[in-house]
Amino acid sequence: MKILLLKSLPACSLLLLCGCVNMPAQPDPAYAPAAPVVAPPPEARNGAIYQAGYAVSLFEDQRARRVGDLLTVQLVETTIASKEAKTNSKRENTTTVTNPTILGSTPQFNVPGIVPLASNRNNTLANSLNSTNDFKGTGDSSQKNSLTGTITVTVAEVMPNGYLMVRGEKLLTLNQGNESVRISGIVRPTDIRPDNSVLSTQIGNAQISYDGKGQVADANGAGWLARFFLSALWPF
Repeated sequence: MKILLLKSLPACSLLLLCGCVNMPAQPDPAYAPAAPVVAPPPEARNGAIYQAGYAVSLFEDQRARRVGDLLTVQLVETTIASKEAKTNSKRENTTTVTNPTILGSTPQFNVPGIVPLASNRNNTLANSLNSTNDFKGTGDSSQKNSLTGTITVTVAEVMPNGYLMVRGEKLLTLNQGNESVRISGIVRPTDIRPDNSVLSTQIGNAQISYDGKGQVADANGAGWLARFFLSALWPF
């Protein structure tokens, strides 16, 4: 048994060391760059000064317009949200039943099981019930997020109206973790600036995600026991 334990210790140590190694971030296939469309070579027509397919644009800029072109996105996202709610409800109920009159007289009786006494002979059928319910609730929530930076994406599709479907991701492997920024959406060509960049606020149907994994991200999250006490499963 001792020999088996001694042989298993190096294997356990190796597994612990592998768990501490920071694995590089893996790209998401959904944000893979689109390959440019390869046009068929034009038919050679010798004997002319100008030949089709070999023209050079001298006056157009380098803005993205074709599938596979690169486009730089300036991330300028800022969101501020706040919500406040107050609830106050109160309900009161009063029910009274008087002693009825039966054949011209009001009934009076003794309580069964109790020795007849003078104080026990005046019981009637009169009843009274009072209830009060009071509820007060207050809620307040606020959130503020900011994301700045740049990311270069590729044109994945050119829509019939000329708009560009773009997507891309940026992966950063740091000392203590991995950071990834992913973005996709629709860009209007007129919003592309002369330096071939566009603001993230001008991207339609934008889907922007920023994710971090590693020791720094784990330190900012609550443990499994704390999450249990904060979840709906905790009844108290």
